[in-house]
Amino acid sequence: MEGLVHNMEDPGADRATGFVPVVTRVLGGHLDEGPEYATFRRRGTTDWLLIHTVSGAGRFEGADGGAMRVGPGDAVLLRPRSLHDYATAPGSPGWEIVFSHFHPRPEWLPLLGWPQPLPGVGRVTADGEVHRRIVAALHRCARAGRGGLARAELFAVNALEEALLWCDTQNGLGARTDERVLRVLDHVDAHLPEPLDVARLAEVVHLSTSRLTRLFREHLGTSPQRYVEQQRLIRAKQLLDLTRRPVAVIAREVGWSDPLYFSQRFARFAGQSPTAYRNRDQAN
Repeated sequence: MEGLVHNMEDPGADRATGFVPVVTRVLGGHLDEGPEYATFRRRGTTDWLLIHTVSGAGRFEGADGGAMRVGPGDAVLLRPRSLHDYATAPGSPGWEIVFSHFHPRPEWLPLLGWPQPLPGVGRVTADGEVHRRIVAALHRCARAGRGGLARAELFAVNALEEALLWCDTQNGLGARTDERVLRVLDHVDAHLPEPLDVARLAEVVHLSTSRLTRLFREHLGTSPQRYVEQQRLIRAKQLLDLTRRPVAVIAREVGWSDPLYFSQRFARFAGQSPTAYRNRDQAN
């Protein structure tokens, strides 16, 4: 990638060398270091730096003398010109991280307003599936940046944007989405034709039906039953638009065994029957 310097797998260097990466748009990588690892940049860098802990523990020092310890699932965002003083945490045998230096697109700025436990240093914590998705996206960002594809930088930027979006779902300053709700949404999407009553969905995340219903209303403003129905009807509209399958077949594909009841629900959703919806262009 043009404009990037040597040592691409290192987000920083020790206090003696003061190495600072040159970043055109994005520079990602992966480190799995021992207890001696440390980075110090008194004036930080001109770019933003996202560091996500995969395993082990790290420690960040703030310009105000404060400090924080991070572990698996913790994402830290250092703003431009903020002190970079981080290392493997005392007592930890190592610290594995995925990271990305970057200059943000203008539309990313709302994604960068994180809680700041230290001056210029944001932090959010992701659990379970969200943690795994952030790690996977940052790994893709690093691989794309090293690759030989004609649009390698754009692949890296897109992967980083995905990581930031997943971090944003856990941002307490915004509309933080509970990781268990996200897992249920994924399950609904993958199993739309199957029975998806509240009891089955609650089993996916080991919650009671009442607790899952409260979480859905808190984070999505609707009930699990209504969310499932909405997703089925949206998918039905796509199938009516893009295929010539009979209405009864589409009903089964989106989870309704009774085509008549499906048609009633669809008419309430779209304002016309499935057949009228499919033929709407011919009527004009």
